[in-house]
Amino acid sequence: MLRAYDNGNLFGEPFGDGPVRVVCLHGWGRSGQDFAAVATILAGAHISSVALDLPGFGASPLPAKAGGARHYADLAAPAIKEMGNGPFVLVGHSFGGTVATVLAAREPLMVSAVVLTGAPILRRGASSTSPLGYRVMRSMHRRGIINDARMEAARQKYGSVDYRNAHGLLRDVLVASVNESYEEELATIHQPVALVWGENDREVPVDVAQRGAELLAGPHSVRVVAHVGHFVPTEAPDELVASVNEVLH
Repeated sequence: MLRAYDNGNLFGEPFGDGPVRVVCLHGWGRSGQDFAAVATILAGAHISSVALDLPGFGASPLPAKAGGARHYADLAAPAIKEMGNGPFVLVGHSFGGTVATVLAAREPLMVSAVVLTGAPILRRGASSTSPLGYRVMRSMHRRGIINDARMEAARQKYGSVDYRNAHGLLRDVLVASVNESYEEELATIHQPVALVWGENDREVPVDVAQRGAELLAGPHSVRVVAHVGHFVPTEAPDELVASVNEVLH
């Protein structure tokens, strides 16, 4: 059953009894339901958790303004602090992993460890890598040569699946997110970090985990899960649970 946090600004589903020890943060366009299997296994081992719906996803309302993972970390922190005395292990998939990275750097007393999977912790998108046709259309739009309708058609043609599916404020959130990089935060995280990556992750390749791990200030590990893609929480929940147990103990 979903529970409201931070006066209804965020919703999440608690699993297990006793003090919350783990908080799960989902990926772009998803919801906390992605962590149902992970949380159920943890509850069976008497480890309580909450699977949050990030702002604009699942049951949680849109944020008041757009911003990337750093802004979402500001939005999530009050809700997480409501869950108990902590500190908490944060488990973050994809976009949720970047939010977890920022939280660990900013809130070292609240976060005891982090488990990341498929998280774009290093810059993955820049305007220089956009197709030439799209860059030309964007330049013409800025100069008033083409109208908004033609520009939107170009976005639909050249944009990623996530971009095409995002509308309004969430599109602005996505643009802000893909242009962020988290080297600064990685270099200040002293808590244990486990990076659990699908061998066949095409959205955020294993190389991102390996390069990101080199920047971490504290103890860390990189584990690659064979025959698994980007969605480790649903494809291989046991692997995430194993890493949660490692950082807890």
